[in-house]
Amino acid sequence: MDIGVLLPTGRAQWGTAGDPRELIAFAREAEESGYSSLFANDSLLSPRIETLTMLAALAPVTSRVTLGTGALLPFLRRPVQAAQALASIDLLSGGRLAVAVGAGFPGRFGRPLYELSEVPWARRFARLDETVALWRALWNGETSFHGEFHDLAAIPAATAPFRPGGPPVWLGGATPAALARTGRLYDGWLPYPPDPADYRSGLAEVHRAAADAGRRASDVTAALFVSVRIDESVAGGREAMDAYAHANYGMPLAELEKIQAVVTGTPEDVLAGLARYRDAGARHVVVRLGALDLPSQREQLRRLTALLPGLA
Repeated sequence: MDIGVLLPTGRAQWGTAGDPRELIAFAREAEESGYSSLFANDSLLSPRIETLTMLAALAPVTSRVTLGTGALLPFLRRPVQAAQALASIDLLSGGRLAVAVGAGFPGRFGRPLYELSEVPWARRFARLDETVALWRALWNGETSFHGEFHDLAAIPAATAPFRPGGPPVWLGGATPAALARTGRLYDGWLPYPPDPADYRSGLAEVHRAAADAGRRASDVTAALFVSVRIDESVAGGREAMDAYAHANYGMPLAELEKIQAVVTGTPEDVLAGLARYRDAGARHVVVRLGALDLPSQREQLRRLTALLPGLA
């Protein structure tokens, strides 16, 4: 199982007294410690380092790790510009980019961003699928594209990505419709179900949809997004993760863990918790470290590093 790390690109993770330029050193330490990937989260006008800017900065200072978006919100960007930026990062990184995408969430974490981006909320999933199809067309050198939302003729030559066809595109989400779309159209699945049993059943649905579309199960990377806090006890881990949930989401841990995968406790507890997702089929786990400043983030990174041999 590959283990990656979500970079602490938000101010709530690097801390009010922290220096975000230290994220470069954090990323290099993670690569040197044996992690498989470095992911950056996406948002609009929030206090964080912009996702593609972060990955572009990491491309020349790393050499092995996958650089991923977790998850990119395509509606925040003009699709042709996004395709050009993603191809450029893939080129600069030597083909190490993975693009996980999502359509945003209902409520305050999603719909207001559409309004700020002046993009309709209605039919957002169809718009997402078509945007990815447009990216792939541009990455393959197509000179026109005709869809429901985008009708482009005589497209000029664009930057070609490092890999023919461009970077793999993963989908976040676990609704029945998202599972079916993942199996039909996407190169990976990056959900965060609180229960490993739901991961297992969701992955089975993805594989079923892939087979119906004439694809192999191996065509879809089975990934997982999970928040982790390693502490001296379960109680200590939950207390720290509760503070993290309040700082990042404005909600207690008891509410967050109803909608997102969370694993806390002693090293043994965390190892067992992540192993349950591995046994459910997860093969690339992206870990968000539950800490609220860069020194604490690095401490959590090193504690997790000690568990890597048990998860491989």
